[in-house]
Amino acid sequence: MQIFVSAAGELSIYRQIMRQITEAIAGGRLKSGDRLPSHRDLAEQLVIAPLTVKKAYDELEAEGFIETQRGRGTFVSAQLPEPDPDANREHLKAAARNLLSQTYLAGLGMKEAIAALREAEQEMAQGRRVREAVSAKKEKP
Repeated sequence: MQIFVSAAGELSIYRQIMRQITEAIAGGRLKSGDRLPSHRDLAEQLVIAPLTVKKAYDELEAEGFIETQRGRGTFVSAQLPEPDPDANREHLKAAARNLLSQTYLAGLGMKEAIAALREAEQEMAQGRRVREAVSAKKEKP
C-alpha cells in the first residue's frame, strides 16, 4: 500500500496518514493481520518526522484499527472496532456537509456530488476485488 501526503493538504499530515490507512481497511486493500511499515520506515519513505507517523499510528491503535506487537511490528487489528451507528451517522452528516460545501464552492451541483460518490465507491470496490483476486491466487496450490 502506498501512502501519499501533502504539506499543502487541508488535513494535517498525520491525519492524512490515518485517513489513507482507514480507507485502505474499509476498501479491503488492507485486511486483518496485514503488516504496516514501521513508523520509522514510513517516515523515511514520506520524508517526514518519525513522530508524525507515530502519532498517526498511536491514534489508529487507540481507535482499534491497528495493533503493535513488540518485536514483530504493526499490523491491522484482528478484531476491528465495532461500529457505533449513531456516531457514524453524525460523522457521515458532517462529511456530507463538507462534500456539498466543496461542490457548491466549485460551482457544481448535487448531480456531480453523487457522481463523485459513485466513482469513489467503484474505486474502493475495485481495490477490494484486486485484493481478493491476489489472495485467491496465493491460496491455490
